[in-house]
Amino acid sequence: MTDIFGLIWGAITGFFRPRVDREAEIIALRHQLNVLRRMKPERLVFSNRDRFFFVWLYRLAPGILNALSIVEPKTVVGWHRRGFRALWRWKSRSGAGRPKVLFEIRNLIREMSVANPLWGAPRIHGELLKLGIEVGQTTVAKYMNRRRRPPSQGWKTFLRNHADGIAAMDLFVVPTISFKLLYGLVVMSHDRLRVLHLSTTEHPSAEWIAQQVTEAVGWELAPQYIIRDRDSAYGEVFKRRLRAMGIRDRPTAARSPWQNGYCERLIGSIRRECLDHVVIFGERHLRHVLRSYAVYYNEVRTHLSLDKDAPIGRAVQAVGRIQPVSLLGGLHHHYARI
Repeated sequence: MTDIFGLIWGAITGFFRPRVDREAEIIALRHQLNVLRRMKPERLVFSNRDRFFFVWLYRLAPGILNALSIVEPKTVVGWHRRGFRALWRWKSRSGAGRPKVLFEIRNLIREMSVANPLWGAPRIHGELLKLGIEVGQTTVAKYMNRRRRPPSQGWKTFLRNHADGIAAMDLFVVPTISFKLLYGLVVMSHDRLRVLHLSTTEHPSAEWIAQQVTEAVGWELAPQYIIRDRDSAYGEVFKRRLRAMGIRDRPTAARSPWQNGYCERLIGSIRRECLDHVVIFGERHLRHVLRSYAVYYNEVRTHLSLDKDAPIGRAVQAVGRIQPVSLLGGLHHHYARI
């Protein structure tokens, strides 16, 4: 700082000195600069005060660029431009322009665009306006998830859209107290995983299975498809009944129980939650137990895939005293407010 004040003081006092002395001093200073330029390092280091001083002189007299020796003229011009940008950055620091979009809103826009691949910016913008979120449509387009492929639904969405037209069925074996084997038949809907029919018999014939399917789905509300395995019990009578009801038969591949996963999982739940804890006395007893479990499964039991709701939705009870209700002889309980 003292060097700059010294230069300013020398410039002021120089106006009162003889012209010859000023010219001689200028020649001496230029010769010293020539000597220093021959001995200068590869790159000189300037402080901000030095840069400001050269820029100030350049603003007063642009012709000094021709007299510069230790820096290039374009360097001083670059310093001036940087100072100009810094000045206007300081003037516009008050936060003028568009307000910042909150992180929660940006995240919501991305979630909407990912969950709804068929929606564009106008559709998402309309949903945000209905939620009381005031943002521009261009802002929505800016924060939407970018896709490289045309919009398409996922397999999960595709299967859910067709679940109400798909039913599944399967047979399972239950031993009685006298080691006699009984056969249970389960028919379920993929829509909300609801049990449509549970029955039992000692001899599962094609005629009997066809009759159970008719009782389970009826003629008017029959599903479009039914999934089953390749058991020989599904004979020609059963297949003709499905064609008459307008149901497309979809047997699984050989030794591929995973292709009927919903039904296999339901049979596992029946065993784990009911039959493994009950001794079956006969066909009539098994039919009663299975029908009781069907009521428990459809109306009471909550499912993870249904957002902790039952296949036949349960209303939320918030008022009253909690009272347990015994089901399946006390094997399970239903808690309700009374």
